[in-house]
Amino acid sequence: MRKVVKTTNAPLPVAPYSQGIIANGFVYTAGQVGTDMAAGKLAEGVEEQARHALNHVKAILEAAGSDMAHIVKTTVFLDNMDDFAKVNAVYATFFNDEPPARSAIEVARLPIGALVEIEVVALLKE
Repeated sequence: MRKVVKTTNAPLPVAPYSQGIIANGFVYTAGQVGTDMAAGKLAEGVEEQARHALNHVKAILEAAGSDMAHIVKTTVFLDNMDDFAKVNAVYATFFNDEPPARSAIEVARLPIGALVEIEVVALLKE
């Protein structure tokens, strides 16, 4: 089973990809950057971008029939690893005392000049 996830509560794709895919009991999200949808541009600063990115992830998971508590793995892409502590502080507010597995990677460049991008794999709720 493979099903595309689409929601207007997160930025719509501007290239050939889906916001998320449901497959075999899992939800895979595309990487989400910190677009402030109300302003129509990236949020200011890495903390706000991380907060928006995680809220976009949350919206995609909810549209798929999952939620943040069902995330099993996240990947955080950072424009600058010096921002790790700032992003980590925001990230911690989205997860309880049993957070998912995570990788954090510094990259040379992110789409639209973003400072952070976050993708997840989550279980569907049963």
